[in-house]
Amino acid sequence: MNRAWATFVLLLGAHTATADRSDATPEPLVAERGSAAAGREIFVDRSTGHCVLCHRVADLDAPFQGNLGPDLSGIGQRLSAAQIRYRIVDVSRLNPATIMPPYYRTESLHQVGEAYRGKTVLTGVEIEHLVAYLASLTGHAP
Repeated sequence: MNRAWATFVLLLGAHTATADRSDATPEPLVAERGSAAAGREIFVDRSTGHCVLCHRVADLDAPFQGNLGPDLSGIGQRLSAAQIRYRIVDVSRLNPATIMPPYYRTESLHQVGEAYRGKTVLTGVEIEHLVAYLASLTGHAP
């Protein structure tokens, strides 16, 4: 088990005895506070988070927003920052049939290129930026 995943498991275990509850959420992955502006950039950057590939946000100036995943407009009204983080880290713990990839898991993955094995898709800092951005979306709920 790599160090990042072990840290996540420890943080998660400190909060819950059952990892599949939607309120069983981890603390921030890093001490650095997330920046909503940096998170927005990660959200729209198709080479980093790929979020706009599947999701859309009302009033976001990003072309070709996706519709495979839920509309994230107003997500900050519906979920806490910790619940948002939990979904980004590994939403398959809530929904095993999801098509959303785990952005902070390295174990039990399939068809991972050799260069990417043992690495998370996003860093802890990038996830905290995304959490800050998504938690700031409190208007225009679908």
